[in-house]
Parts: sequence; structure tokens; C-alpha cells
Amino acid sequence: MKNILSKDPSPYLQQHKNNPVHWQTWNKATLNLAKTQKKPILLSVGYSSCHWCHVMAHESFEDQSTADLMNKFFINIKVDREERPDLDFVFQSSFQLFNQSGGGWPLTMFLDENGVPFMGGTYFPKDDKHGLPAFKTILQKVHDAYVDQRTKIIEQKNLITKNLKLKKTKVIGQEPEPILENILNNLDDKNGGYKGTPKFPTFYVYETLIYFYNKTKNPKYLKPVELILNKLCSKGIYDHVEGGISRYTVDENWLIPHFEKMLYDNIQFILLLAKFLKIKHNKYFLKKIKQTTNFININFLNKKTNLLGSAFDADSEGLEGKYYVYTYDELKNIKNIENFFNIKPEGNWEGKIILDEIKEPSDEVINKLFKIRAQRKKPFFDEKNQLDLNCLWVSSLITLNSIIPDARYLKTAENFYEKIEKKFCTNNIFHSYSEDISFIEDYAFLIQASLDLSEATMNPKYKLLAKKYCDESIEKFYDRNDKIFQKNEKSKNDIFISPIDISDNTLPNANSIMLINFSRLGYLEQAKELSISLNGYLNIYKNFMISSLKALDFFKEIESGKNCNTEGCKI
Repeated sequence: MKNILSKDPSPYLQQHKNNPVHWQTWNKATLNLAKTQKKPILLSVGYSSCHWCHVMAHESFEDQSTADLMNKFFINIKVDREERPDLDFVFQSSFQLFNQSGGGWPLTMFLDENGVPFMGGTYFPKDDKHGLPAFKTILQKVHDAYVDQRTKIIEQKNLITKNLKLKKTKVIGQEPEPILENILNNLDDKNGGYKGTPKFPTFYVYETLIYFYNKTKNPKYLKPVELILNKLCSKGIYDHVEGGISRYTVDENWLIPHFEKMLYDNIQFILLLAKFLKIKHNKYFLKKIKQTTNFININFLNKKTNLLGSAFDADSEGLEGKYYVYTYDELKNIKNIENFFNIKPEGNWEGKIILDEIKEPSDEVINKLFKIRAQRKKPFFDEKNQLDLNCLWVSSLITLNSIIPDARYLKTAENFYEKIEKKFCTNNIFHSYSEDISFIEDYAFLIQASLDLSEATMNPKYKLLAKKYCDESIEKFYDRNDKIFQKNEKSKNDIFISPIDISDNTLPNANSIMLINFSRLGYLEQAKELSISLNGYLNIYKNFMISSLKALDFFKEIESGKNCNTEGCKI
């Protein structure tokens, strides 16, 4: 056996092709190998721009002695979470079940020979530190446990499956207001976002608040949206030089980012800004939305496909954030820079300076900051095209067109849609690299983009395509027993459990998007089934189903004869 990752197109897997670990990919042949050899599986899940994934790779996966243990005791499988979000979802859920805490990346899971998890963690250091045991110690202990308790571990499958299966209650009509009040009570009214650290932008929360503001005109729903947008635009999470935001911050004031830039965050950032600007004009927000849109158009473009790639690394030249931070010596000679940013000789992060805005900087200052940055090596760009995110970009361009009437935005949206069709929709619809793999998120956002274009252009072909894709999604993903969409195709599921995801994560949940799609298309019987199912889950998982509040309310409005006219149903 040898490392086979050089044959895989994923940039993340390519980063590991020279590891001495005998990495395999997730497929039937590899899973059968584990069964044949009666060996447990070490599953490592990550993504190309993940800082701690790089740390664990350098410390452990590049270390020969660690690799020797991995190769001796396990079938080792490396997975790109952006290529297989269904695997990431199931095994993150397994981690949370075992550890009673949130997961993260790198995700390190140990599976039995049948692919069922029995233990897991996230980052493990090479040596004992951070209160964590050394990775080699973990490897030895897991091996010993599997040798001694193999039969018992394998027999745990039914219990694990049962505990991972979602619970549902009989539907009780539930009004959104109490849940919305709970959300508001848990938001940080000083800094924005949820209370505590780390701080993630959780865009689906604020989109939901905007929806209910538009419905009720109650300012309590709009105030937190304006607060978080002010923070995201002015603090260290925002790239004041080129535009765009980082994934999250480790502090409560949005100053110290985890520097990777993800496409899904930046598209949703633009969407939230645009939806706010439809309600309330703000020159400052308008400038930020234009800067970030320009950044995406130029920097996220995969020049081979003319579609958008997925992410920029947090690290460059082996150091976290090196591309984005400055030294005091680099900044002190820029005239009047202290009027625009908090600049101190001691810095504000590890002796360096993360740009923290006092007031909107002049173009002259930005140009000088860019000249300094231009001398550095850019972070690695993962150019992977993902269908769902490129479709979401189409929807964002259409929303932009509604606040900045410019035919270019709408034309760009149509051009993107055409490119999406040519790449992803010629034969089978697929998610990224493999033309045999798609997810409900791909269909949900493809249908949404089709409907958005239909409304924006009045071209009937887009609604016909939306109906076609909707019918396909029902056939491929809809669980007719539970009346819910599962994450991957029913006929191609290669995981020990059928993955049904009702939670909002990096994107609003696909079942929520599909309920809105059903409602807009007039699939009211299907919408009623899905809404009843989501209501059943909402009674138990309300803290994880924020986007469902918007979707359920929208369908209720449709049922009561509101939000519709001769042109269709709009959200």
C-alpha cells in the first residue's frame, strides 16, 4: 500500500500527497480493504485553508515515526470536507456525540472496519501539550483497544446509529416570536454576534432577523443587524486593503481573525449588506459591498473555468496571517495613518498590527498599504469550484442589482448561470470534482438561483429549469418516510447512516431553502409535507434551525394567500 493522493484533484488532498502516511481516499475499494484486513480506519477530514490542519500535517503526518504507526495499525483515509460535506457532517455529529462538545478541523475519527466511528478528536499534537495527549500515544491506545475489544466495538453500531438519528415530535403549532426573542437575548448587544468567543458571523441568524423586520417593521430585529455589519466592516475581521472578511475571530471585539477567507462567508456578507441596504441607505456599507464584490470577482475567480474557487489560506510563507498584518516600522511613515487605524508601536497581535479602523481611510492610505502587501507572497488559493456556492453567487449578484441598479450585475449573473450549466449540469448534476456526487445543497441553491433569475429577467426558461431541478431533487434526495431531504443521494449513500441535516452551518440549511423553493414554485403539497416535518424537528432542535423560522413563516404566508400575485410568489 502507498499514498495515492497525487491522483486526486482536490487541492487539500494534494497538500498531503508527499506524506509518508499511506493515505487513501474514501471509496468502496478502501472500505472493503478495511473489512478484508480487519483493521480500523483512521479518518482525517480537513480543508486546504485550515491553519490547524497544516499544523497537524507538519507535526505528525510528515513525521516518519508517526506515519509508521498509522500505516501499521490503520487504513488511513484523507477527506476534503468541501468535496464530501456529507462525510464531514456525519463524522462531526459523531464527534459531538462522543465528546459532548463542538467539533472542528482537522477532524480525526477512528472507525471500525465497517466504517462506523468509535472514538474521535480534532487536532492532536505530536507531543503532549495544550492539555492534549501526543498523537502517537493516541494511535497506540486506539490500536490496543481495537485488538482487545474489537467485537464489542463493532457491536456498538446500532447504539451509535440510534443516538445519531434525529428525534421528532408530533407537530405543535409553534410561533416564531419566542424563538426569535431567545436569539435576541443571546446576542452580544455591545459587540454583535453571539455572546462569548470565538466569534462567527452566523449570517443565517441576521438574514432571519431581516426577514422578520420586513414583515413586522419592529426595529428590535434590525438593530442587531446594523450592529454586526458595523463591526464586520470596521474591525480586524475585515480586510481593509483588498476587501472581504476572514472566517471568524478569536476575540469578542472582532479584532483578531483566523485569517482564512472562505467564499461562502464573503458571498453571505455581501448578501446581508445588500438586504440591509434595501431597507436603510448607508454610504459606508455601500463602499464595503462594492470593495468586497470586486475582491470576489478578481481574486476568487478560477481562471481555467471562469467560476469561483473556494478559499484562501490563513497562512503564507509558513506563518499565520503574514500576508495581512503589518509591522509598526512599515506603517509609521504613512502620513496620517493614525487618523484612520489604531496604530501602536507594540502592535495588537503578537507584536504585529492588525488593521483596526477608526474612520474610513482615504484611497491614498489604502494604496500605500497595498504597495507594502504587494511585496509579499499571497496565501494559497483553493480554486475548487463548488456548485452550491457558485449558485449562491448568482443570487447575490441579483440582490446587488436591486440596490445598485446596474445592468452589469444582472448580465454577470446570467453569464455565471450559463457557465454553471455548462460545467455542472450537462449530464448529471454534480458538486465539485466527481461527476458522480451531488448534494441537496447543490440542488437547493441551483433552484434558488433559477428562481431569482426568473424573477429578475422575466425569462420563463429559468422557472422551467427550476421545476426540472426540483423534480430531480425530490427523486434523488427526498426521504418519503421522514418527509425530509437527506444530504446525499439516497441511491449512492456510502455511509453507515443516511445523513439528514436540519441544522444551519456555514450556509442556511438546505431543507429550509427547499421549503422556500417549493413555496415559490407552487409545489404546495410537497411544501406542506416538508413544513410539517420541519415543525416536528423545530420543537427539539430550535437553536440549530434558525433559517427554518423564515422558511416556515414564508410558507405559512403563501398558504394564507399572501406574498403571491400573477407573477408568482416572492421572498
